[in-house]
Amino acid sequence: MAELLKMCGISKSFPGVKALSNVSMTLNAGEVHALCGENGAGKSTLMKILSGVYHADEGEIFINGEKVSIENTKKAQQLGISIIFQEFNLCPHLTVANNIWLDRQPKKGLFVDDRKMLEQTQAILDDLGLSISPKALVRTLSVAEQQMVEIAKAISFNSKILVLDEPTAALTESEIDRLFDIIHKLKSKGVGMIYISHRLEELARIADRVSVIRDGEYIGTYLYKDVTIDKLVHLMVGRELNDKFPVYKRKIGDVLFEARNIISNKVNVDNIKVHSGEILGIAGLMGAGRTELARAIFGADKTFHKEVFVDGKLVAINSITSAIKNGIGYITEDRKKDGLALNMTVERNINMAFIPSLCKKGFIDEDAAKENAEKYINNLRIKTPSMYQKMRNLSGGNQQKTVLAKWLCNDIKVLIFDEPTRGIDVGAKYEIYELMNRLSDNGVAIIMISSDLQEILGMSDRILVMCNGRVSGELSRNEATQEKILRYAAGLRNEEGKGA
Repeated sequence: MAELLKMCGISKSFPGVKALSNVSMTLNAGEVHALCGENGAGKSTLMKILSGVYHADEGEIFINGEKVSIENTKKAQQLGISIIFQEFNLCPHLTVANNIWLDRQPKKGLFVDDRKMLEQTQAILDDLGLSISPKALVRTLSVAEQQMVEIAKAISFNSKILVLDEPTAALTESEIDRLFDIIHKLKSKGVGMIYISHRLEELARIADRVSVIRDGEYIGTYLYKDVTIDKLVHLMVGRELNDKFPVYKRKIGDVLFEARNIISNKVNVDNIKVHSGEILGIAGLMGAGRTELARAIFGADKTFHKEVFVDGKLVAINSITSAIKNGIGYITEDRKKDGLALNMTVERNINMAFIPSLCKKGFIDEDAAKENAEKYINNLRIKTPSMYQKMRNLSGGNQQKTVLAKWLCNDIKVLIFDEPTRGIDVGAKYEIYELMNRLSDNGVAIIMISSDLQEILGMSDRILVMCNGRVSGELSRNEATQEKILRYAAGLRNEEGKGA
């Protein structure tokens, strides 16, 4: 296979941080080259250098054997490089066709040639085997369909180098299958792809080679068929993780939280109880109502007839403020959108929900704020060059720890985790699990919503399964299996236990 790309000795520093040190990799035509590493290892920085977002301090880049200088993203596109990040670069209120050809629409005289643009768009969509209408507004498409539009846009630039950054993070199994079909189709056309993912098990279906970066340094490149997942994990984290989930014996106490008659426009749940020190897992298919249940409990969505008891006392939870006041916290599934202020510092994010307690005579006590932030940065081992670093510059795992720190500043008795490890690498996942165990050891009642069945089975003491906005089954840790959970999630009755 012809070599499309060669990156040699790439180094990059930011204030207080060495992001990359002498990193190299190659990409061949018709190849999927997986790029693996923990959050913060330098994968995204390397790809941003390739796409012209950042400039390398040292190193060289060759495209088709010729040395190139990638000054900006436009130059990268001209060289046939396209990157599809987790946050799509699409205009939601424009059509599929207009998004694909934005600023490049074919013209007839002074006006856009809509007919030609639609024909060109349809040809690309047909070539990829997609049944999306060129006239559809992007905001009406699913996440998976929007991703396909991004791929179609890359093809419209005649890109021969395509980077996919965590492409399956928000996709269902059937959508992942469709994506992989398209990846194989692109391989057959000679497109080379760099594939970044924390879901190591899916790499076996598409990857030809894999390169590992750890703490900004190049560890090695391997034929994927020659490495195991355990070997990859060891290369990524630099240590053995003998168990995916920490072995832990929890001390479960009395019922700490109970909600009755949780009825909203999306859910109808008779009763939910969580004990002190218990982790209650909430499983179900996409659209089953898991997140809606969490929002109803937390007072973020309007409910009817809901009764909530904390420590045996009836409390009114009709708003987020009242939930926090009664010791309930909620770590949302979209930490970047709902859990963090990305342009603010780590210190301000940690203290965000604690500011009233830090104020003296109407002003924030900066010394107290600094002391509080330092405490949680140390306790939760948040990796940051400074507490005054912008939040957006931290890795996904450290962002998640910061959200957790924000809630721990308050007297939290009940903590809801919605997709606690989505988009987080294996090493950081293990640390989050350990933190959850520490919280349960301190008597916190935890509700954990997850679409990762292994996570549900590995961390939950008890599991509720949802289907169509209702609880369709309940399983103890000892009796729970993936098969039983999936049957309840589909609304089917299991032979044993409670069911629909």
